[in-house]
Amino acid sequence: MTNTQHRWFASTEQAAWVEQEAPEPNGSDKSDGPAKANKPNLSITADQHQILEGFGGCFNELGYEALLTLPEEERARVMRALFHPEGEQRFSICRLPIGASDYALEWYSHNETDGDYAMEHFSIERDRKFIIPYIREALALNPELKLFASPWSPPTWMKYPKAYNYGTLRWEPENLAAYALYFVKFVQAYKEEGITIHQVHVQNEVVADQKFPSCVWTGEQLREFIRDYLGPAFEDHGLDTEIWLGTINAPEPWDEWLKHKSSDHDAFAGVVLGDPEAYKYVKGVGYQWAGKHAIQRTAQSYPELRYMQTENECGDGENTWFYAKYVFGLYQHYFTNGVNAYIYWNMALAPKGRSTWGWEQNSMLTIDPGHNTAIINPEYYVMQHFSRFAAPGSVRVGLKGPWSGHSVAFRTPDGGVTLVLANPYKEKRMLHLDSGSAEYAFELEPESFHTIVLGP
Repeated sequence: MTNTQHRWFASTEQAAWVEQEAPEPNGSDKSDGPAKANKPNLSITADQHQILEGFGGCFNELGYEALLTLPEEERARVMRALFHPEGEQRFSICRLPIGASDYALEWYSHNETDGDYAMEHFSIERDRKFIIPYIREALALNPELKLFASPWSPPTWMKYPKAYNYGTLRWEPENLAAYALYFVKFVQAYKEEGITIHQVHVQNEVVADQKFPSCVWTGEQLREFIRDYLGPAFEDHGLDTEIWLGTINAPEPWDEWLKHKSSDHDAFAGVVLGDPEAYKYVKGVGYQWAGKHAIQRTAQSYPELRYMQTENECGDGENTWFYAKYVFGLYQHYFTNGVNAYIYWNMALAPKGRSTWGWEQNSMLTIDPGHNTAIINPEYYVMQHFSRFAAPGSVRVGLKGPWSGHSVAFRTPDGGVTLVLANPYKEKRMLHLDSGSAEYAFELEPESFHTIVLGP
């Protein structure tokens, strides 16, 4: 007999998102019966942690170009699965670039007029071709969708050297004031399109000196720019868009980390947030890639702020189950260490996911133009295991026991619990779960993901 109050979904490489028969409790009295023979190896505690703000992905040109190759009915199905509040993913917070990301069709900014410090030639005309239609399709399905934006590169004339890739922002007061105005103009221009930008993050990957659009910042530069230029500019123009310290990455491999110490909390978050005048403008911190090494100490030091994993690590375009297991561990790591939201990178790409600069990357969906369909990749199911039944407003609750290192649990607004966990091992393992009111036994298949929904 199926337990109708509780639900259990499991995924393996061979069969993804399969609803299982949820077990009945091991007796109503936990002091005897079957529960006594199997000591719980995972217990949900009364501890409460951060409030969940949601899940999402990034609106990029190459993603929308791929989606446009689908028949209209199939694209509508894909978009509903991603964004509708009753769809498969139920995305509630998403990212977009300010200018070109590394997954734009070509590199651009919103003002390439040399010396235009008044931003008289600022324009988002380019975004009206791909980014804005992509966002509007999503907003039509979920009008409550939140958006945050970050630049990969400032306009080239504001940088040294004068190029989209590599380099850094010219550190002159007139240039810094103009760049703050560039952010203001972006928020205002999108508002005129009927699209609210809820957050801006100052720079994508602050230590990325890359062949794709990028710009290197130090913690001291971020502190000064936020404190003396960006924060006051938002105040002067009456913007309620939040300013976030993001998106902070760090160089890999380890020898680069040792050289720059850039992934360390002290190099960015500690520098910026330790200044009271900069701190007052910052509403949260966004970490991605090797920024995962700093999230724990930052959340520990500033528990009153909000946190986000801003870009899921992207893989190599092979979209394997092996990499999906690694990605599951990223979700678990970031949530356990305090993030309020988790953002995937490219939601949909053409086969192999090749960028304009040559890197092949994973995506949740591969758009196959030959068959006019969207192929679901393993990381789609990783996201679904977290996002499907953990709604914004849920609260992460405590876990203890041997399985806690592979698990995350949320108390949902309706009073239920959504437990997400993985069995990373090559053999079946038993989960003996103590929910606080009852005990359950689940047999977990090898190398599998699970979502267990316990009703209120």
